[in-house]
Amino acid sequence: MQWTKVLGLGLGAAALLGLGIILGHFAIPKKANSPAPQDLDLEILETVMGQLDANRIRENLRELSREPHLASSPRDEDLVQLLLQRWKDPESGLDSAGASTYEVLLSFPSQEQPNVVDIVGPTGGIIHSCHRTEENVTGEQGGPDVVQPYAAYAPSGTPQAVNAAKHGVAGVLVYTDPADINDGLSSPDETFPNSWYLPPSGVERGSYYEYFGDPLTPYLPAVPSSFRVDLANVSGFPPIPTQPIGFQDARDLLCNLNGTLAPATWQGALGCHYRLGPGFRPDGDFPADSQVNVSVYNRLELRNSSNVLGIIRGAVEPDRYVLYGNHRDSWVHGAVDPSSGTAVLLELSRVLGTLLKKGTWRPRRSIVFASWGAEEFGLIGSTEFTEEFFNKLQERTVAYINVDISVFANATLRVQGTPPVQTVVFSATKEIRSPGPGDLSIYDNWIRYFNRSSPVYGLVPSLGSLGAGSDYAPFIHFLGISSMDIAYTYDRSKTSARIYPTYHTAFDTFDYVDKFLDPGFSSHQAVARTAGSVILRLSDSFFLPLKVSDYSETLRSFLQAAQQDLGALLEQHSISLGPLVNAVEKFEAEAAALGQRISTLQKGSPDPLQVRMLNDQLMLLERTFLNPRAFPEERYYSHVLWAPRTGSVVTFPGLSNACSRARDTASGSEAWAEVQRQLSIVVTALEGAAATLRPVADL
Repeated sequence: MQWTKVLGLGLGAAALLGLGIILGHFAIPKKANSPAPQDLDLEILETVMGQLDANRIRENLRELSREPHLASSPRDEDLVQLLLQRWKDPESGLDSAGASTYEVLLSFPSQEQPNVVDIVGPTGGIIHSCHRTEENVTGEQGGPDVVQPYAAYAPSGTPQAVNAAKHGVAGVLVYTDPADINDGLSSPDETFPNSWYLPPSGVERGSYYEYFGDPLTPYLPAVPSSFRVDLANVSGFPPIPTQPIGFQDARDLLCNLNGTLAPATWQGALGCHYRLGPGFRPDGDFPADSQVNVSVYNRLELRNSSNVLGIIRGAVEPDRYVLYGNHRDSWVHGAVDPSSGTAVLLELSRVLGTLLKKGTWRPRRSIVFASWGAEEFGLIGSTEFTEEFFNKLQERTVAYINVDISVFANATLRVQGTPPVQTVVFSATKEIRSPGPGDLSIYDNWIRYFNRSSPVYGLVPSLGSLGAGSDYAPFIHFLGISSMDIAYTYDRSKTSARIYPTYHTAFDTFDYVDKFLDPGFSSHQAVARTAGSVILRLSDSFFLPLKVSDYSETLRSFLQAAQQDLGALLEQHSISLGPLVNAVEKFEAEAAALGQRISTLQKGSPDPLQVRMLNDQLMLLERTFLNPRAFPEERYYSHVLWAPRTGSVVTFPGLSNACSRARDTASGSEAWAEVQRQLSIVVTALEGAAATLRPVADL
């Protein structure tokens, strides 16, 4: 989640033109070969649920993760062709499929000069070296295409020091502590291939770029005609050399440090007390005046990276798109991240494609399957796509469904999303049996693990909010498209792991999934059924199953937090929350009224154009929360409800952040002016949202 030289402007331009034609093609009505469904067909839904095959998903994953497929690598491009082949298959393919290529800036370690971490003795000789590669425990960690562990976009350099207190921060070493990912277990017989835990030599690769999208073309697609920022002016890269290491090597360093004890929250599970330095212990494994030498030789390269789109054209509303996507690239084999999601995507597109080719089904609205490139480097493929087709996507996209890591573990469903998608996810999961013993639905199993008390619905499963961890980010934060991310995950009462232990390492392999995460692939199948049901409900339902009144709970919660935790402070500075209270109440009233109009229409035989107008109100609501000038310090974040929150109060992020910065400043300061500005931004957005929900003729 970068490059050989560009293959040719002619090829890139042709691919981009082709993509434009594909998307533009949606707006042209076509004569369907089969009767167009007026509404969700429950028999078709049941057929799809029954045909999604766990074994086919397993075989998809075996093929996808057979070799490492770093972004822009030959294997990554091989998978582009595999997707195109599947989506053009005469018996199970889609209406059309194509690839578009972007020339983007990526970061790689030097093959000629590997990054190294050494301990250098007083005379300058190397007395200890950290491992440059992970242990080859299954025969898959030592291949020529396994990229050395590195921190993408970290600059090259050779800092030498023992700690920041004595020398200042010259370089950074990063590791994953077994306390954070292995439930404290660290010996080889307790880790993969004997369990799901990370071996001591495992190193988490990752991108250290602060933003998302191609670093050289912010807000512009990385196509030949776009302006590119001079490399010297690019922001968002780490300022100093950085290198990740395994906890086996981290133990050698941390357990030999001298000095005062680190805070309790910094202690881990390496079997020693962590200290802050300076220097090494006189009774340790290294001379006390030894130094740590970090040599980083990363390089930046322009590379071509491809997105692949597969399209099923809608029969009635071809200009309304339901997007379903995942990235394709991985750091190494990437069986879990991202291939578990792509394995599900391929099976779902196969089942729908087969029905399409048989002429027994065509969706009401268009369905777009997407395989994004270079996500691991910073959500690059999806961001470039949203930049290139910004207006078209904003005007026509119903929702974006993301399935990246489809299975973290096999205990329960986990969904993150914006409030309007809650109801369609609940409806889907109530009708699908949960994997495992018993006869629970996915919904009933989910509510056992993640739940909340709703003032409207009672006890319901809880949806997490969307951050920026996968390709949904540009869709929700930049375009304002209702989005969700679907996965199966672990029982939090049984593990403290922040994520599955082999994340971004060479141990994330097919056998790891097959043996430990999801034997039998029933959880993968459950995710496929959930995503498939959501897609069909969004693409086929006459009335869009987006419930905007579910936003009222979120807004009321944010308002109450502001009143309780910020009200007194704001009052001291003569700032009233009255306009915010009125704006929330307006939204609640208009959302309830729209829901009532929809309910009334559903009981009759409404004019399709009237339904289309209502559906557009539902679809476009999310866009009303965008303000591209709300957060000038951020990039791409314009959603005033879901932008990053640095303040401690769980309320509207701009207001929370501004109050946090202004708290210790005097009245009349610029900081308090920013609080007033953020409050006005939120009020304006909510009033605009309420206006969007009123009857369309009510100007």
